[in-house]
Amino acid sequence: MTVSTNIYKPFRARLEKVIEESPLIKTLVLVPETEFSFKTGEFIELTLDGIGEAPFTPSSSPFVKDRIEVTIMKAGYVTGLMHELPVGAVLGVRGPFGRGYPIETFFGKEVLILGGGCGLAPIRSLLYTLIEYKDKLKKVILAYGSKTPRDCIYKPLFSYLNSIDKFEAHRSVDIADENWKETVGVATVMLDKVKVDIPNAVAVVCGPPVMMKFGTFKLLEMGFAPKDIFLSMEKNMSCGLGKCGHCMMGEYFVCKDGPVFTYEEVKNQPHIW
Repeated sequence: MTVSTNIYKPFRARLEKVIEESPLIKTLVLVPETEFSFKTGEFIELTLDGIGEAPFTPSSSPFVKDRIEVTIMKAGYVTGLMHELPVGAVLGVRGPFGRGYPIETFFGKEVLILGGGCGLAPIRSLLYTLIEYKDKLKKVILAYGSKTPRDCIYKPLFSYLNSIDKFEAHRSVDIADENWKETVGVATVMLDKVKVDIPNAVAVVCGPPVMMKFGTFKLLEMGFAPKDIFLSMEKNMSCGLGKCGHCMMGEYFVCKDGPVFTYEEVKNQPHIW
């Protein structure tokens, strides 16, 4: 069986497992009816029959084709119902859609990744991809911020990354508890602590709009060129096909022309944050 080429018709996927990442975020592990492939940074439309659908960037490795992991923040009606699904439920999947990360352009360089909140979901997929290509990279640095220690998702990921040659991972929280031993402050404060060969590096930013805005400005202050800053602009997407117009950002449809853009491409567009 092959996935339908009809971009309007979902294929079926069974919910195999639910992982509670934080009080508001869960990861759904889905088994598609046939092998499914995507490029890191591309997104899918996840459908509840008779209810609705929503766009998500898979958080799993593109190299795993018999499972799809989708990390979902409970933020509205459809995502709330997705949080209540029992194991064994059947969902629909459309896609993949959009433009992902141009991984080949990262080869031979250092990669600095700034993430916040649920923005770590597409970043995790990117990290799995960079691990596959680590022999072609100089270094990979992850700086991730969350509101509190409880809100930090994928907790085992950080020790795993720090055990891999060429990788290092850092965390910060806005509000610490008595057990927190790492950085306290907004995500951008970690950028003052990492060592990056900026002329031979690219940066990736994904997270809440305010973090992306000030994170991008901080990277520019550090000396990154706009063409070397990659933004995952997953805002207001709905149909995934450039038909509804919800995600228009100046001259761009985020769902068709992105969701990954360089800052050079979008810096003059209105209301990008």
